[in-house]
Formats: sequence, structure tokens, C-alpha cells
Amino acid sequence: MNPFLTPAKVLVVGAGIMGAGIAQVAAQAGHSVYLMDAREGAARQACTKLRESLEALLAKGKFTQTQVDDILARIQPVDSLVEATGVGLVIEAIVENLDAKRALFAELEALLSADCVLASNTSSLSITAIAKGLRMPERVVGMHFFNPVPVMKLVEVVSGLQTAPGVAQAIFDLSKAWGKVPVHARSTPGFIVNRIARPFYAEALALMHEQTARPELIDACMRAIGFRMGPCELMDLIGHDTNFAVTQAVYAANFFDKRYTPSLAQSALVDGGMLGRKSGRGIYDYAAGSKPPLVEAPTLPLPAIAHLQLHTSAQDVQSLADWQTRMQAVGIAVDLVANSEWIGLQVGNLHIRQTDGRPASALSAQVVVYDWHVPQGGAPVLAFAASSGATTDNIALAQALLGALGFAPQRIADQPGLVAARTLAMLINEAADAVQQGVCDPAGADAAMKLGVNYPAGPFEWLARWGAPAVVQVLEALDTHYRGERYRVSPWLRHTVWQAQHVA
Repeated sequence: MNPFLTPAKVLVVGAGIMGAGIAQVAAQAGHSVYLMDAREGAARQACTKLRESLEALLAKGKFTQTQVDDILARIQPVDSLVEATGVGLVIEAIVENLDAKRALFAELEALLSADCVLASNTSSLSITAIAKGLRMPERVVGMHFFNPVPVMKLVEVVSGLQTAPGVAQAIFDLSKAWGKVPVHARSTPGFIVNRIARPFYAEALALMHEQTARPELIDACMRAIGFRMGPCELMDLIGHDTNFAVTQAVYAANFFDKRYTPSLAQSALVDGGMLGRKSGRGIYDYAAGSKPPLVEAPTLPLPAIAHLQLHTSAQDVQSLADWQTRMQAVGIAVDLVANSEWIGLQVGNLHIRQTDGRPASALSAQVVVYDWHVPQGGAPVLAFAASSGATTDNIALAQALLGALGFAPQRIADQPGLVAARTLAMLINEAADAVQQGVCDPAGADAAMKLGVNYPAGPFEWLARWGAPAVVQVLEALDTHYRGERYRVSPWLRHTVWQAQHVA
């Protein structure tokens, strides 16, 4: 088996957007590439489109004429597999259908040498299942690129039960040589990215279904903690038919685990043909150039307050130091309550607490809870909820104080976990389960989510920032409230908390 594949000729089967992109990346790295598609003329059409896109990049100064000519010269469209029998690597990027991929690999195995590696660009199908029935299933591996292939850095290198470790490592090394950032993954439903990303969409859909918060507010809350797009606008961009189909596939592949249950709210959108941008209407209306509505927070005057208490835990003293400075700047004296059982502000009988997952009404009458947040410039939107017993004056005071701290506070219904806290806790929980089950390691999960879907941080980076006890507390509050399997805590997270408590 060729250990590095660096000099190998490459056959890309499937000349769609993904296949053409893979062919371009391989050719840019210096490989001779055959591009084949079952549809007559498709490979040549793909080469024509590639020439046009490269010439556009040439005009922008991204490539030189020599580079463009060399890339195009290395890609040869072919009409049959027989024309590419001397290759050392095949990457298939055909329709996402198990039977079709099996049939293709069986045909390739009969034509190609024993040391040729067979890679699949599948985003969801089992590598073990694809390799079933082949004489040499150990040479079958997943090489999952992300669209657009020339731009996106991540490659999930996916090993089935029979994939030889040397084959997976060779593809890992080759991906690095191609300028990509590879991560090892075990072949399980959704691999890394499509699995860990499920809660990002699912929690937003749940909040909508329960009428807890408006879609534009959900999106604004997630953008405020660093996401480039909120979940609702991202689903509209992806297409609800596509997003719903992936969720259904992951749900079925996990034997209908309740954690991955598809959303009735999204099912209704698909049934109604409201698929997002491509249909002109999804969660938002895109007709006649319409854009999602803006979220505006009223600026409330800050009542005269002589002093307040700032409750902190040991790990939050530094992060809340700015709050003390801001309060003192507006003439309010601040008394620090160190090592408190909760984090936030207290004015008389009013508690303004960072959420621990419990609804405000489960804490006390005069309680307002606010969402998780990250320090940044501007006035980030911050969700808050008030106890059912909170007075109108106390709610207004809490909103004014949060505004004085630099936030744009937005009230939502009193539900557990608010918006950002429940979403991030579930993303962390899903990543923890992936590590527990050997799908990837923490570093691989972080790299995959940042490079594959442009998350502002990886799930384990968030975990390090907030601490496992706080994450588990939010998840347990959600689990207690909903009484189902969806919010069960990962054993990996529970063990992490136990280690922190018992291991010196």
C-alpha cells in the first residue's frame, strides 16, 4: 500500500460541485487527475466551468496565468472508468445512495490495482456499509470535504470497522499535503460535524415550537456570542428540505434516539414548500428582497441606585471586573459577594442571575435570569426572562441595569436555559458523547466545528471557558423540565465533573 499517495494519479468520480472542487484541489497539489461522471458530457462541462472560475480568480489576482494553465492541464475528463486504471487513489463524489456507491466500488475493485485507495466523499453514509462485500474492504476510507472544496479547510478522514489504520493515516497525510486540515473520525451517523451541529438547529426549532422567542431574536442571541449566522437564517440558507433530511437520517441511523428527534415546526415548513431562500420563503420572507426583521432593544433610564451587590464565583471574578467598573462609572457603589452560589447582580430583593438552566420562576419571586454571553464590543443582544412573580418595576430595573452593562437586553418567555445557554450546553454535550464513543478526540471536535461550519469556538473550548459543572447544571435543569431523553447528560461530562471534584 502506498504510504503517502503524494505522487499518485487521482480519479474523481462525480463531476458535480463537490467532485469538480476535489479535482481542482488535487490538481493544484500537483496530481494528474481524471474526472469522470456517468452523465454524458458532465465531466467536460465541469472542466469548462472550472476554467471560467479560475479565470475569474486570475482576474482578481488570486492565481497567475501559469498556475491556471497548469491546474487545467492536469485535469483530464474521461468517459469511462477503464480510461483511468493507473490511478493510486479514487475519490467518489456521486449521489448520496448506498447501493450506488457499493456498485461503483465493486466495479472499481475489479479494474484497479490492489494498492489503490478507495475514498468516499459521503457526508452521512457508513464507510463500513460502503465497503461491505469488497475483497479488500480495508482500503476503503471516508474523505469528507466541505463545500466549497477549494475554500473550506476541513477534511473528515473517516474509518470504517475494516479500514486499515495505514490507509486512514495516508489519507490524513495527503489531506495535509493538499493544504487541508484533516481530522480522524470513526464511521458513525453524521461523523463529527453533521452530528455535533444538530443541537444548533434543534434548540432554535424547539424554542420556536414552544413560542419562547421570535426567530430573529434567537438568531441575534447566537450572533451575539460570535456565530456568523443564527440557526434560523442558516437553515433558510441551507434549505429546510436538506436540513430536515439530514436530521431524519441521523435520527433513523441512531435507532430513533430521542436526542435527534426531528422538529414538527420544520416538518411543517417542508410540507408547505417554505424551504428558505431558494423558495422565497422559509422561517423568514425573502420576497422582493425582504430581509429578516431587526431586533431593537429599548433604552430604559437607570433609576437612582446608591449601591448594589455583585455576586461572583471563584472563576468569574475576573470576567465580572468590567461590570464593577461600569457600575461605578454611573455612580453606583458595588459590594462584591465572592464565592456566591450564583452569578449576577442584587439590588434589594431583586436578583439578576446568570442562568443555571432553571426558569426564573423556579428560583424566587423577584428573580430575572439572563443568558450566557461573551465579552465583546458593541451592544450584544442578551436574552432575559423574569419570574412570574416579579414586579413590573423590578423587571424594568433589571433591563436598565443590563443595558448599563453594555447589553441590548431582550425579554423572552420564562423557559429553562434561555437561548445561548441551552444551545451551547447541548453542543458541548453532543461533542462529549462523540468523544465518549470514540468518534473523535476533543481537539478533532474543536477543529471540525470551527473549520467545517465556521463556529467561533469549538465545543471543548467553550467547555474550558464555562466549566463542566455549569454545563451539567444547565443540562440537568433542561432534563428535569422536559422529562425526556433529549437532554440526558453525557457520561463523559459527568466523569469530568467527578474528576474535578475528587482528583487532586
